[in-house]
Amino acid sequence: MSSVSDAESLVLSSDPLHPANLIPELCRGFYHLGWVTGTGGGICIREGSIVYIAPSGVQKERIKPTDMFVLPYPQPTEPSPHTDRVFLRRPKQELKESACTPLFWNAFDLRDAGSCIHTHSQHAVMATLLWAGKEFSISHQEMIKGVRIAGTGKALSYLDTLVVPIIENTPNEEDLKDSMAEAMKAYPEAAGVLVRRHGVYVWGNDWQKAKAQTECLDYLFEIGVKLKLANLL
Repeated sequence: MSSVSDAESLVLSSDPLHPANLIPELCRGFYHLGWVTGTGGGICIREGSIVYIAPSGVQKERIKPTDMFVLPYPQPTEPSPHTDRVFLRRPKQELKESACTPLFWNAFDLRDAGSCIHTHSQHAVMATLLWAGKEFSISHQEMIKGVRIAGTGKALSYLDTLVVPIIENTPNEEDLKDSMAEAMKAYPEAAGVLVRRHGVYVWGNDWQKAKAQTECLDYLFEIGVKLKLANLL
């Protein structure tokens, strides 16, 4: 951008649906669901060629519009997980961009998503422990109808079997990029990717669909865990 004022205009808006206003509101809701406690988790919203991302390592329920990082999409050069990215706007205070950024980019590049959400939901973590293989699956649950094929296609049916791949965790979040991309390619109809002992990434065409699918998947992880523990699966 040509000046500081131009850059700041990217996050200053009276519109409650502006991404810089929406992300703090959504994070507060996610915090009270137990999805982003302890500074964990994250969310991004892409509007055309501009991406808004919450910072890393902060109290998610207290972030402000001026805490947002703004990036161009696509990036001028293909970023690796450990290289610096190009920004349209950085916060003035000492904040770090989300460690989820390379994984959010998977959702953009491989699903043309408009938003991606990462949670540390206990239901997601428990599902990865009770399903010891490479995928979580469940069928004949009404909430399956709230999940879309590939996260961006048509809605699944009550009769469909929902499958979510599970990848192994790594010490550093950004190192999950390649295994997440491989899982997305191996499971082209999946609406999310579980990370064992860690959480889940879910995407959608826009923030509304990404949020709704995250809620539906979290419900299905929870009911799946309960059914498994009750020996009903």
